[in-house]
Amino acid sequence: MTVKLTGQQRRSYRTRNKLRQVNILRNATRDTRPRLSVHRTGQHIYAQIIDDVKGVTLAAASTLDKELKLKKGSDVDAASKVGKLVAERAKKAGVEKVQFDRGSFVYHGRVKALAEGAREGGLEF
Repeated sequence: MTVKLTGQQRRSYRTRNKLRQVNILRNATRDTRPRLSVHRTGQHIYAQIIDDVKGVTLAAASTLDKELKLKKGSDVDAASKVGKLVAERAKKAGVEKVQFDRGSFVYHGRVKALAEGAREGGLEF
């Protein structure tokens, strides 16, 4: 029996499969990188750095974090601040190079702002 996937699931799987292929090529040189995964909803944006080899989350941040003190979590400015915060937390965890996993979301608007904020914070991808 086959399971019917939604468009969002297909896009997520396609993006993640491309990242796995890159990781397989990097594995030959032992340069596997954790994944910076982004999830966006209508009201908030979430980012986490995941080590797929160990299956653990190394760092995470979202617009719900109290230390950001945001009035609105669904704008580009908030996404940029989340990117900087996740980069700061990743550096504390010893991570400097990541792969950007946008999931099923287009690299535009809030997702792009989060990526640029993470780059400003010192993450390399």
